[in-house]
Amino acid sequence: MAARFPGRALAAVSLSVALASVTVGSSGCRGVPAHRNSFSSQWFHCNSNIMSSSNGAKENSHNKARTSPYPGSKVERSQVPNEKVGWLVEWQDYNPVEYTALSVLAGPRWADPQISESNFSPKFNEKDGHVERKSQNGLYEIENGRPRNPAGRTGLVGRGLLGRWGPNHAADPIITRWKRDSSGNKITHPVSGKHILQFVAIKRRDCGEWAIPGGMVDPGEKISATLKREFGEEALNSLQKSSAEKRKLEEQLHKLFSQEHLVIYKGYVDDPRNTDNAWMETEAVNYHDETGEIMDNLALEAGDDAGKVKWVDISDKLKLYASHAQFIRLVAEKRDAHWSEDAEADRHGP
Repeated sequence: MAARFPGRALAAVSLSVALASVTVGSSGCRGVPAHRNSFSSQWFHCNSNIMSSSNGAKENSHNKARTSPYPGSKVERSQVPNEKVGWLVEWQDYNPVEYTALSVLAGPRWADPQISESNFSPKFNEKDGHVERKSQNGLYEIENGRPRNPAGRTGLVGRGLLGRWGPNHAADPIITRWKRDSSGNKITHPVSGKHILQFVAIKRRDCGEWAIPGGMVDPGEKISATLKREFGEEALNSLQKSSAEKRKLEEQLHKLFSQEHLVIYKGYVDDPRNTDNAWMETEAVNYHDETGEIMDNLALEAGDDAGKVKWVDISDKLKLYASHAQFIRLVAEKRDAHWSEDAEADRHGP
């Protein structure tokens, strides 16, 4: 049930979480080591367009986290103008809606209890038993016992559809291959002159949008295990396979996820499920099948949360869920693949 949360003056101390997408030698940004791989000796990290500083919001960030109605409900967020997203901006009349979905309040194993429950004492900003409550973006503020979204106001408090107070960690496997003609030759885009890259996309059952496969990291689970599990469940329908089929599938998945890979992004995601007290973070990793031979032996079949699955050509015309289009653009840039017919956009980025 939605209710109003009392307005209050907000603290002037805030966490700056501006991220940078750089390779070694870039100027104007601070590179943070994220993951090293056999593809290159360079280090890759995050994209500043995906999240802005909590001092304020960029035009193209923290927008989906302010949309109404809230997913799966008729709940309307309080409107938050761009200039008042950041917590450093004092707003005494801020009056966000309180909402946590009944599916979360029912107490499934993947969800926290309510903050008010006497037997619940979460250890925010640290590993809490098997539950990871640290943010990829550093320390976050706690206000009135609740964690505060480091990207700013969303117009809604509580947890919405998210199970954890604070960061809810996910993993997104971006599986790519080169688009090839009937003779097996890489196809070049006629305008950009670059090879066309393809990735495996799913159509989400919950909202009908196309997206990268992926899902939540289980307590105590390694990210690498989540990436492989989620791709198998959503893009290969592994949950419905026989024992023999699962063993064969596991062999092929082991080959695929043993390929060189790039950590494309780690951190906060502008997601429509985010609230002032609960938000999505992800680690997006690109596994590239250079020859295409591994994926040729894996038949795509939608399963679990996916309604459809297919190979999609990568370009700036993609319309994807949450921040996924930005992740895909980063993959195209790192692989020196086609992205846009606009030479300036290809050269300078967003």
